[in-house]
Amino acid sequence: MDFTWGLILDLGIISVALLIATLIRARVRFFQKYLIPNALTAGFILLVLYNFLFPAMNSRIGSSVTSERFGEMVYHLLNISFIAMTLRKPPEKHTRVKSAIFPTSVAVLSQYAIQTFGGLLITMLFIATIFPSLFPSFGFLLPLGFVLGPGQAYAIGSGWHSMGFPGAGDVGLTFAAIGFLWACFGGVFLINYGIKRGWVNRDQIAILKSRDVRTGIFQRNEKKPVGSQLSTETEAIDSMSYHIGLVFFVYLLSYLLLKGLTALLGLIGPLGYELAVNLWGINFVFSALVAMLVRYIAVKLKVSYTFDNASLSRISGLSVDIMVTSAIGAISLIIVGQYLIQILFMSTLAGIFALWLVPWFCSRIFTDHQFHRMLLVYGVSTGTMPTGLALLRVIDPNFETPAASDYMFSTGITFILAIPLILSINLPAYSVTQNNPALMWLALAVCFAYVLFVVISFLVISKRRAVQAPKQIWYPLSKNSGKARAS
Repeated sequence: MDFTWGLILDLGIISVALLIATLIRARVRFFQKYLIPNALTAGFILLVLYNFLFPAMNSRIGSSVTSERFGEMVYHLLNISFIAMTLRKPPEKHTRVKSAIFPTSVAVLSQYAIQTFGGLLITMLFIATIFPSLFPSFGFLLPLGFVLGPGQAYAIGSGWHSMGFPGAGDVGLTFAAIGFLWACFGGVFLINYGIKRGWVNRDQIAILKSRDVRTGIFQRNEKKPVGSQLSTETEAIDSMSYHIGLVFFVYLLSYLLLKGLTALLGLIGPLGYELAVNLWGINFVFSALVAMLVRYIAVKLKVSYTFDNASLSRISGLSVDIMVTSAIGAISLIIVGQYLIQILFMSTLAGIFALWLVPWFCSRIFTDHQFHRMLLVYGVSTGTMPTGLALLRVIDPNFETPAASDYMFSTGITFILAIPLILSINLPAYSVTQNNPALMWLALAVCFAYVLFVVISFLVISKRRAVQAPKQIWYPLSKNSGKARAS
């Protein structure tokens, strides 16, 4: 019987890579020391297979094992992971000085604005000096890969193929993969440095030293924690089927919403159509917003008790693991090799800058759970939301602090604030297609305006903390007096 096996083959190969990576993490101390996620290791296994082994095998035996479907898989899985996490019931309210939702939005937007401004500026310098043929939109792929993630970097980058930037999607995936590395190694460095400097309390240190955290596998005779709870009778419908159905129902609604917006924006003309294309590239925002609405309606209808947080976390975790693995496996080294110098230069500067600026910024803008929020923002600024949550989970396994929920709620504010920046994404590309260099300068001006907005917001929120001890990377609050002290 002639069935289609493409998707099953892809998932089978990804699964084998994840299982091998799990074995490596459990046995090799290097991977334990740096808490390297199994999905990251699996991704690099696939990177080798799909760039070297499978092409040679295809030419010899006439098979067609390719990674062409990975890009689409990455795009959908990121949106699904956002839906699953947003449908979760937020943790109980914590006693705090004030809400940290807007400061979280400003913290995330700060890295996006700085990376975009820096990426475009470096691109302009490259074009004016040693790489005159570099496509002007190249600098946008840095924040798309680091902050928005592989799905968005691939989707928006693919739209530039027809504008004269072939392989832009692969370059975006490469920036995302490097961002994952910065998130992983940089995040572990920040955790260890925080322990050394006293940024982390004793309970969190005990979690970090757990053998289970290091190896990634619970021990043979150890009591296993409960991964999820049933909210339906299995005779009627399996609880996991119910939650997966719920997630895909929300995803269908977000698809219909974007289809409607696309039709409405199409009435405006070419500009409206281009905006619609960009909105599809950030579908995860609309997916999260629809998930918030569905959860709100479920609460009003008094059926939200059937939403099991742990089950939704398992769905999100599955999506993230497959997404990260396939994102790295989808990278074409042939295309990336053409831009290797530019990619390494930009990503190295962005990684170093984030490693220094995020702790400095977050320790001053947040007034509670500073280290938790800093780890989350750092992960989001280098390896997207799932990576930020993974770093947070190292010291907050059950998301008992409000850091994760505040971030989820902040995505709506971040999206609204980022609309002008979203509208400017294609300006550098238009500077080529319309032969109008002024559009490149306009994009740079928009990015600079965002940097100014972030600086002003930071000064207003942080007040005196913003200017005290500027040379100190960390500025924690004193538990006794409530006043800040340098560290």
